[in-house]
Amino acid sequence: MTDHTEYRVTALRDGTVIDHLPPGMALKALEFIGHEGGNIVTVGMYLDSRKYGKKDLIKLENKELNEAEIAKIAILGPHTTLAIIRDYRVVAKVAVNIGDEIAAVATCPNPTCITNHDDLRTRFHVMNRHPLRVRCHYCERVVTEAELEVT
Repeated sequence: MTDHTEYRVTALRDGTVIDHLPPGMALKALEFIGHEGGNIVTVGMYLDSRKYGKKDLIKLENKELNEAEIAKIAILGPHTTLAIIRDYRVVAKVAVNIGDEIAAVATCPNPTCITNHDDLRTRFHVMNRHPLRVRCHYCERVVTEAELEVT
């Protein structure tokens, strides 16, 4: 027996939709950007996607992401998009891309790296975007996506 129950989610009046996250990454994305109490957060995981097969999606009521939060989200997936909603209308839609450098949003996993001992912001040079591989600017350690700890 197949359940054909349909669930509907109300439209955002104001906020941000984070779409096309890789499947299973929505909760990690929420961990990266945090959550202010009182605002509705809608999470969809393993949703059907015509382009990518499966995807995750997050709707954040009354929240627009800042540059640091967008940089953290970019680490999670190469196809992620953001839609800014104001008065029920999409006013901006952008693809989230990793630039040539990732700065101040992740820690270096090398325990002897100077960034783990001095007050320096981390910098990683992007070597490969998918799968993500970066090199620490200071200790030159090559770090894979699995090793990269976003702060």
